Amino acid sequence: MTVRLIKPTAELQEEYLSFYLDWKESNEPMVPWVITKDPTDFAAILRFLEDNEQGKDLPDGYVRNSTLWLVTETNRIAGAVNIRHELNEKLLNSGGHIGYGIRPSERQKGYATRLLSLALQEAKILGIHQVLVVCDAHNIGSKKTILNNGGIPDQDFIEEDGNVLNRFWIEV
Repeated sequence: MTVRLIKPTAELQEEYLSFYLDWKESNEPMVPWVITKDPTDFAAILRFLEDNEQGKDLPDGYVRNSTLWLVTETNRIAGAVNIRHELNEKLLNSGGHIGYGIRPSERQKGYATRLLSLALQEAKILGIHQVLVVCDAHNIGSKKTILNNGGIPDQDFIEEDGNVLNRFWIEV
């Protein structure tokens, strides 16, 4: 499987719209959070992502973050990852350094494990050597992905609604 992480680019706008619609049509929660933004004004999305990476105009409670797309050899966007450059209290409990998702039509193909592996390399470049990754306790696929990338279980976090999050640390 030949895949790579790339910065979001205007050249893949049509492909990104396909990626976005794949999620919308599935009625599943869109992960990572940045893909929930309406891509109608695509240039604005790209500016928003660049501003987030630079730490420019971040809302209260947000930290600098980088978004990358997982693309195949045919430039199909199979997934996306959002890497938080640091942790605040909320991220330490329930968000972690890395949030990632594979588009619904491309699941069960090994993309998630590869995406997380590549994201960990990016985190290391950013100077993050202990990476926190979390997932819902009921998300067996994500748990396996994290464990396959060296995740060491830490104390779970229970959200206000009772949802249990498994927390894992990965040394890079």
